[in-house]
Amino acid sequence: MTLISTIHNVYWYNNVMKVAIVHDQLQEFGGAERVLVALHEMFPDADIYTSFYNPESLGIHSTHINEKNVHASWADRVPFMKKLYSPLRFITPLIWESFNFSNYDLVLSSSGSYMSKGIITRPETLHLCYLHHQPRYLYYYETAREWQRYWPVRVYGHLINHKLRMWDFLSSQRVDHFIANSIETQKRITKFYRRDSTVIYPPVKIPDQIDTNTKHEKNGYYITVSRLARAKHIDTLIETANEHSLPLKIVGSGRDEDSLRHIAGETIEFMGNLSDSKRDSLIAGAKAFLFASVDDEFGIAPVEAMGHGVPVIALRSGGLKETVQEGKNGFLFDELTDESVWKSIRALESLTVTEYKKMRDHARTSSQLYSDAVFKKTMMNFINTALASHKNRHS
Repeated sequence: MTLISTIHNVYWYNNVMKVAIVHDQLQEFGGAERVLVALHEMFPDADIYTSFYNPESLGIHSTHINEKNVHASWADRVPFMKKLYSPLRFITPLIWESFNFSNYDLVLSSSGSYMSKGIITRPETLHLCYLHHQPRYLYYYETAREWQRYWPVRVYGHLINHKLRMWDFLSSQRVDHFIANSIETQKRITKFYRRDSTVIYPPVKIPDQIDTNTKHEKNGYYITVSRLARAKHIDTLIETANEHSLPLKIVGSGRDEDSLRHIAGETIEFMGNLSDSKRDSLIAGAKAFLFASVDDEFGIAPVEAMGHGVPVIALRSGGLKETVQEGKNGFLFDELTDESVWKSIRALESLTVTEYKKMRDHARTSSQLYSDAVFKKTMMNFINTALASHKNRHS
């Protein structure tokens, strides 16, 4: 069955099914937002609901979102709230519970740290939650900011987080079905929410064709693509590049950019945010993709690199243990230290041209399991099944 025919099949109730997509916030563009774009491509007439909408901050990616479809919350109109949403996160329940979804047959929530799954729907409405991750600050995972560093903030945070953790669990029980973006996330759904879930890996942009050159030259460069935030540990990659004069290109921006530039040596280039075509060209020309994020639930950028036949060298953590196969499509290092990262880089550098080409081929093959087409087909099959079951229960 083709994707188009599958989409047509999902429009039951005489082709008048109303669909809403709910997303945490639209103030930056990363992996979660790429999932949102794919969902909206599946349902182009769907309304998009979000807490905060700032098309300027999306930069060159703002064209992926049709502004006419976006409905921002009441908090979006409150002065300074877009910048203070993190310290004022106790308002999160008020934001999501203020939306009215009574006119929709299907609601898809794309939920992460701002808990958009906390919406309230009527029993007749099917609510499917695609969970990128639980709020890391609620469950003691590493966050972009070291908010526990100062005791007044730590006390305030613990008081607020206790209440939010209770609401996070309560709101998780409203969801009809959970979809996890990895086995890692599925385990956390079971642990924190006591709910079952289905794993559907997120869509990854895989090029139709790739350059077959080996790119195993001694002067080749390494690359990382990431938000420049604390939990991504770009500083560890910079330290390794500094210590071993490793050519490293860093694509992305974030709150830690100034401090990272300060410690970067002469072999490191900050490329900023790039268009998809420029970013893809840089990735395709790299010898390997470096990734040091802790407890990353999936990691779209490393798989994108594999799609270009570029091996991945990543921290053995989170969902990367599912996508990076040691010695086949890349290498995993065990510690956030220069020595540990360099050990994996040396393993790659020691490969013969034939061995390296084989690794490139395997990276390319393994990436195709996570293509945009696979995501859309799998999601639509899941939605069709869930809709049929839900309709029978409420008919």
